[in-house]
Amino acid sequence: MEAPKLTIRRARDLRRRLTLPEVVLWTALRGRRLGGLRFRRQHPIGPYIVDFFCPALRLALEVDGRVHEHPDSLRHDRRRTDWLNERGVEVFRISARAVLENLDGVLLVIRQRAGGPLHHAPHGPPPPVGED
Repeated sequence: MEAPKLTIRRARDLRRRLTLPEVVLWTALRGRRLGGLRFRRQHPIGPYIVDFFCPALRLALEVDGRVHEHPDSLRHDRRRTDWLNERGVEVFRISARAVLENLDGVLLVIRQRAGGPLHHAPHGPPPPVGED
């Protein structure tokens, strides 16, 4: 679905201003690190911008901070999710805290949502190798 030009400009701006949880998750997703799946960050879909989008799965990942706990935000998020679902996009919400505190668990759940055991590149240095 074509996005309005204003939404496209906003998406470009948001790509330059990712939050820390978005940066952490993007580092784990970019370059097809999660099972070879391609994700786009701050991707416009119609009038909305999703945090991460996998076109092959039509899966949107939303990293929700505390602002999403407010009743007005919850109503907006519900309308937005309904709109995206009606267009065949599944929305999966992830708490920002979970990304920061349990990235491996978050990636496991995303892999499960993607439909199977996908591999991902490790983040950080490899574990030390012991001598035999």
